[in-house]
Amino acid sequence: MKHVHSHLWPGVPLALVSAVLFGASAPFAKLLLGEMSPQLLAGLLYLGAGIGLAAVHGGRAVLGVPAPEAPLRRHDLPWLVAVVLFGGLAGPLLLMLGLSHTSAASGSLLLNLEGLATMLIAWVVFRENVDRRLLLGAFAILAGAAALSWNGAGVHLDVGAALITTACLAWGIDNNLTRKLSSADPVVTASIKGLAAGSVNVVLALLLGAAVPPVTVIGAAAVVGFLGVGVSLVLFMLALRHLGAARTGAYFSLAPFIGAVIAVLLLHEPVTMQVVLAGLLMGVGLWLHLAEWHEHEHTHEVMEHEHVHIHDEHHQHHHDGIVMEPHAHRHRHEPLKHSHPHYPDLHHQHGHA
Repeated sequence: MKHVHSHLWPGVPLALVSAVLFGASAPFAKLLLGEMSPQLLAGLLYLGAGIGLAAVHGGRAVLGVPAPEAPLRRHDLPWLVAVVLFGGLAGPLLLMLGLSHTSAASGSLLLNLEGLATMLIAWVVFRENVDRRLLLGAFAILAGAAALSWNGAGVHLDVGAALITTACLAWGIDNNLTRKLSSADPVVTASIKGLAAGSVNVVLALLLGAAVPPVTVIGAAAVVGFLGVGVSLVLFMLALRHLGAARTGAYFSLAPFIGAVIAVLLLHEPVTMQVVLAGLLMGVGLWLHLAEWHEHEHTHEVMEHEHVHIHDEHHQHHHDGIVMEPHAHRHRHEPLKHSHPHYPDLHHQHGHA
């Protein structure tokens, strides 16, 4: 069957919408910070994501809406535990500890290291392919994010900076390990991560003496968390299937600029040279990524796995009877050699000379 759709679809739109939702949550979370401690807010955001996605999953079952996604299996458990520990527990806790020992401006600048950590781990450890154009585009996006958070004072290398850097490393590991779970139902995975991380952070915040905000504020935090953390994470995981960790992480690094634009539009914050410079740098980086054209003859080795799919050029297997598409089941890929534009997705994790 001939390859008939753009290699940009649907991975790039999924990653960009994920970044939009996460970036949009930042100015709203900033408004809520005046009502509660940072750690309690982080916990409520994750809890809102977990509870909201659990409700979506339960609602599908009650309404009888079929979910074609593959379920989590026993062999996914180690990856799920690692993702919750690194991304849901260690990352937020290290960030909160770090912010208590350094300035907010320095912490904001250091948070850009998450995108760098994600890309470096994907390229060095998991051997995702990268060329000069892609590398330049990724660093243009990161430079834009750094420019956006620069306050002229630089980064203070203290205990707080070390803790925030470690938090970014934890999230970089989380983003790459999440790829191992991207073939399973992202709603279930993100719900588990949100519930675990949210519960721990809320309990820790309350034990440290955080005051409980009004119910209306808790509800607002839950809604922001559901959209900005939960739905964003689901879309991020879907993008991982099609783009790999490095490219998804690069697109997601656009989130700070999106948050800044929304702050200008909704909160009437001033348009500064930092915002303009960040927009130019990120625009260049985005164009370099969108213009990527990676095509060569490649060989698919024999592989068995489970994920949602249709019977396209990579999925030519037999079913007994009529089946609806898309659907999910364990299937076997026979050896295949062909050429078409592709990303390092679930089916294109081959090496390059």
